[in-house]
Amino acid sequence: MDIKSTQADAYKLLHQGTLALARAERQGLRIDRKYCTQEQNKITELISNLEGELKQSSFYKEWTRSRGRKKLNIDSNAQLGEYLYEVCGHTPPKLTPSGLGSTDKESLKQLDIPEIQTILRIRKLKKIRDTYLKGFMKEQINGFIHPHFKLHTATTYRSSSSSPNFQNIPKRDKEAQKICRSALYPRRGHQLLEVDYSGMEVRASIFYHNDPTMKKYINDPDSDMHGDMAQQIFKIDDFDRSRPEHDTLRSAAKNGFVFPQFYGDYYGNNAPTLACSWGEMPENKRWESGQGISIGDEKNLGEHLVSHGFRSLKSFTNHVQDIEEDFWERRFEVYNQWKKDWWRKYQNQGYIEMLTGFRCHGPMSKNDATNYPVQGTAFHCLLWSFITVDKILTKKNMKTRIIGQVHDSIVLDVYPKELDKVCRLLEYVMTKKIRKHWPWVNVPLDIDADLGGVDESWNELEEYKFDEK
Repeated sequence: MDIKSTQADAYKLLHQGTLALARAERQGLRIDRKYCTQEQNKITELISNLEGELKQSSFYKEWTRSRGRKKLNIDSNAQLGEYLYEVCGHTPPKLTPSGLGSTDKESLKQLDIPEIQTILRIRKLKKIRDTYLKGFMKEQINGFIHPHFKLHTATTYRSSSSSPNFQNIPKRDKEAQKICRSALYPRRGHQLLEVDYSGMEVRASIFYHNDPTMKKYINDPDSDMHGDMAQQIFKIDDFDRSRPEHDTLRSAAKNGFVFPQFYGDYYGNNAPTLACSWGEMPENKRWESGQGISIGDEKNLGEHLVSHGFRSLKSFTNHVQDIEEDFWERRFEVYNQWKKDWWRKYQNQGYIEMLTGFRCHGPMSKNDATNYPVQGTAFHCLLWSFITVDKILTKKNMKTRIIGQVHDSIVLDVYPKELDKVCRLLEYVMTKKIRKHWPWVNVPLDIDADLGGVDESWNELEEYKFDEK
């Protein structure tokens, strides 16, 4: 595929993007300083209570004795791994690349030791207090934080953020999200609006490989790639996304198989994530009825998988290996061939070029060479939209301002009387105007939005449909 944009075009996007992000940085986000102080004090007291309970446990006392004269640090993964796997003899749920027992969060959760859960909670609370709340207070000026946004640090030419990191404020962990985002507000009398591209990196990959099966999934609103994969992986004949249990399996297929496969992962990593992390099946035990999450109809995942002949993670892994082969050799064979061709192209010329005119040099793995153009191009679509919307808001002297950018989303501080006009502008620029600007955007682009009420915090955003305005 010919590159439509030149390096001069890439520089222009980078230059204009830097200026637009600087304007967002200047706007800032209001912070509730009193709330931050109160929450820090609450968390400090809670941590103290949890540490006191932990130190009274036999687990902690035995751990202390095992250290001898060495000081115990509950935040040290090395010390925790040594005690769990070498002293206590627990079987590691998984190993690190160096062969040691893993002490990542998912592995520790699987050990199902109450004191470990307490340690994990203490660690999470410390991060909320020290990284986020203290970070907000450290960086605030006159009640506003002004996060920095940079376009020169990421190898893929995506953005990064710091002081504080606006792109790393918790969202997946609901407790952390509530505590941290409840500290952040729009200007008085305004409301926060966050608009993001839906499945942008999947769409960006199609700009390159043009796989007909994936294009069909994107073009047909009634199709469901992740639902189809959930059916195939978990052998659910009567799959119905409207059922909460089945929607969980769909999320497992999406985040535990489809996206990891697109980014170059393989079945050996996917199977434990699907069955054990998402499905809550044991990793090192024989599978039986009564294990795992509910899948509806008074059944659990263990009963269902055993009835289909999967009695251990090993047999399930063999099944996922077959799924992987079918995924690339049949379902997305054109995408698969593009990855092979693209990798050979990189090996021959020593660099890759993006449709947006950017060029990535230097040593790359096969996954890097095929992921960089997708990730970079997906962000550049957002950046172009960011720049365009910012220009229009400024030119029309509107009171609404863009205040930040998080991965695939734009965050705006909206003047309520301008909400309808802003929504129409965002939809036009992000889904229509961009396709005129870059004709190689060969599939429809969709956006999702979350809106907060007037003077409500970033935590209080709810799904917002533009066609309901």
